Amino acid sequence: MTTTSPPPTDEAPGPAAAKPSGWAPLRPLVLRLHFYAGVLVAPFLLVAAVTGFLYAASFQAERIVYAHELTVPVGHTELPIAAQVAAARKAHPEGTLSAVRPSPAKDATTRVLLSGVPGVGKDHTLAVFVDPYTGKVRGALEQYGSTGALPLRTWIDEFHRDLRLGENGRLYSELAASWLWVIAGGGIVLWFARRRTRRKLRGTSGRRRTLGLHGTVGVWAAAGFFFLSATGLTWSTYAGANIDELRTSLHQATPSVSAAAGGEHAGHGSAAAGGGEHGVGLDKVLAAARAEGLTDPVEIVPPADASSAYVVRQIQRSWPEKQDSVAVDPATGEVTDVLRFADYPVLAKLTRWGIDLHTGVLFGIVNQLALMALALSLVLLIVWGYRMWWQRGRAGAFGRPVPRGAWQHVPPQILVPAMAAVAVLGYFVPLLGIPLAAFVAVDIVLGEIDHRRGGRTYGGRTG
Repeated sequence: MTTTSPPPTDEAPGPAAAKPSGWAPLRPLVLRLHFYAGVLVAPFLLVAAVTGFLYAASFQAERIVYAHELTVPVGHTELPIAAQVAAARKAHPEGTLSAVRPSPAKDATTRVLLSGVPGVGKDHTLAVFVDPYTGKVRGALEQYGSTGALPLRTWIDEFHRDLRLGENGRLYSELAASWLWVIAGGGIVLWFARRRTRRKLRGTSGRRRTLGLHGTVGVWAAAGFFFLSATGLTWSTYAGANIDELRTSLHQATPSVSAAAGGEHAGHGSAAAGGGEHGVGLDKVLAAARAEGLTDPVEIVPPADASSAYVVRQIQRSWPEKQDSVAVDPATGEVTDVLRFADYPVLAKLTRWGIDLHTGVLFGIVNQLALMALALSLVLLIVWGYRMWWQRGRAGAFGRPVPRGAWQHVPPQILVPAMAAVAVLGYFVPLLGIPLAAFVAVDIVLGEIDHRRGGRTYGGRTG
């Protein structure tokens, strides 16, 4: 018969210790999970937090670094969009016209986006910046994503997303997002479990002071961590695919305007796909979109082929969002389809708002400052967490983890449903389930080794 060493407590003995509650069997299990997840996943979270902090600050930095390309002196009369595109194509004849973003403000340049340009990444475009008043090209920069990220922000974004290692690198960010909410949730549970002893930690020093700071900041920031975790998973590789599949099954996928050119004139008056202007031209297409209420900023996408329409869509992600889009027949200039953001399914709207809030564009500078505060909080929590581990040890050595065997004390009516819920979550969020299974397997092996050695290390089983 084997027994398990009693788990250590993090607080001073008090009245709560004399009266075991239903929470008592669960606390060591949550504490052990919080400890292991914190120690092993924290390095990934630290990278995500630091790069997230830098990304939130990159919006302002981008306006300073690329001020010459982004801004122009205000003139009197803007040139036609077609003339601005012609100026850009004269300076950069390489590649294919993929979109045009007319100047959204009086002092802003027009962006002419070219795809398939030699030396530009497959998922990137070359943005040619044109003075809308003079037609002068003020420069060209590589652009990524629908938010129009330029090289500085793109580099930080890619490092945050995948460590600049491509698709395989995305596993790191998905792992961090998969575990952030678990660690935050465990911390909240432990913090509330210590509510009777928190006053005793005030004015203390050493590990208890670190624990007090760690717990207080963690609770205040927890809601933000849950949000970052949930929204981060929506566009992750594996969990994101499951979320998309669920949204599709619930008829909550993000809709798109139909780009099929209708009517008997479909295909007439169109140039080869991507070659430049099609049919009635960019200016009449933009005028048709304006008539449907599409205000700046907008993006004009040329027809993909001879049977497709122009697509004009609003691209403002700040509140209130402008996400309406229309399709315009290149032969007649008539609007063939309209899609309003107000008509999006509920989950599609929530996904859009969540992603934009996560990336710092929904509420502008306030949004970015909040993200920077959350990132800084996570960095501090990780540092304090490792410091507590160090302070728990002796003679400068890292401390022991919480003893094994906590699950044996959890009542079956709680343990069995909890295990079933974990199994379901692990299936839909693989980078939560697989590492958790690995933690358990390694822990079992170490426990068995410890048991055979007589239970002398890490509070393992003793015979």
